[in-house]
Amino acid sequence: MTQSEDTHPLSEDAHPLTGPATPPDAAFESTPGECPVVRLPDGTWAVRGHADVRHVAQTPEIFSSAARSHLHVPNGMDGAEHRRFRAVIDEHLDDSRILPLAPMITQVAEHAVAELVARTRAADILHEFGRLVAVRVQSRWLGWSADLEDELLGWIDDNFAATRSGDPSRNAAVAEHFDRIVHGILSERRAQRAAGQALPDDPTTALLDQHVEDPEAPGGSRLLTHPELVSTLRNWTAGDLGSIASSIGVVVHHVAADPQLQEQLRILSHREADHLEELDAAVDEMLRIDNPFPFNKRVTVRRTQLAGYSLPTQTPLVINWTAANRDERVFGDPDAYRPAQNRAANIVYGAGPHICPGRVLSTLQIRGALAALLRATTSITLDPDRTPVREAFPSRGFETVPVLLQA
Repeated sequence: MTQSEDTHPLSEDAHPLTGPATPPDAAFESTPGECPVVRLPDGTWAVRGHADVRHVAQTPEIFSSAARSHLHVPNGMDGAEHRRFRAVIDEHLDDSRILPLAPMITQVAEHAVAELVARTRAADILHEFGRLVAVRVQSRWLGWSADLEDELLGWIDDNFAATRSGDPSRNAAVAEHFDRIVHGILSERRAQRAAGQALPDDPTTALLDQHVEDPEAPGGSRLLTHPELVSTLRNWTAGDLGSIASSIGVVVHHVAADPQLQEQLRILSHREADHLEELDAAVDEMLRIDNPFPFNKRVTVRRTQLAGYSLPTQTPLVINWTAANRDERVFGDPDAYRPAQNRAANIVYGAGPHICPGRVLSTLQIRGALAALLRATTSITLDPDRTPVREAFPSRGFETVPVLLQA
């Protein structure tokens, strides 16, 4: 899920909607059961209740994802167009292609842990471990040069800083920077092909020859255009790099604050292959409790009713996944750690046709990073001299997670 997106104003035919405007941060933090849908000062409606979020996410014919001003493949698409491009994405993120990456992910995580423990016992786990794992796994999966590591790590910092600033020009500059990175990679692959050189067998190369269904094209399909290629790779990486790092920060913070749970998971991690389902359920539950994927945008394409309110055409909405995953009407005490009971209702990876296609890859990375860290240590505690810092609205999770590691 992306860190920032565009907004749409209310259309001119909108009639007044009841209820006072709510400050954005309060709307995202208050109890969903008390206010499942709230209106923000700019006219956007924040959908927060679990049932209402699922309804909006699963009804794209009313609540459109085409709520952005530029190309987003496939996030900003609906209906048949979304289905055609989602088929391309799902092909590359199918379990048969992603699950074999597990040994590589374990190796990356274990090397990153070894580097960290050899260097220090007091670490910011998000910056010194989580972001390294995210960048290195994505680069190896996509076949990108290790020489890009520093630039990608710097880009993650710039992206979060731009989001915190709320300055559209900074967000645009960060997006353009990432597009330049992707453009350079694609241009290099095309130049190698033109020179008759063998290209690496990886998803980046495969996309160059990728066809998407198109009823108007000869034969019913065509190659992806350059903007579509860039958008697809941006979708796979730009959003995920920060999100994976944030997720690792959240789960490590959780186990550092709960020694009993930490020891239970450490025992499972030493026999990770035998306890994949339990570890995955633990990760999902920690992310449900403290969901770092804040929201996605939608816009109504016709008049509709939602939680007792009448919404006109072109009403902008945000799906607040964080609040929905803490709806006390579904989960009881939202802070209670109950992985088995809560997993079926957990929507940390979304719902409906836009459910995250990379959820298996994401889980492999987060679980792999946590398990490697637990295997390499006997104790992880929060650093008493450095308080964890939360990301500022509209982001979620942590900006820093200082911990002490005992090998």
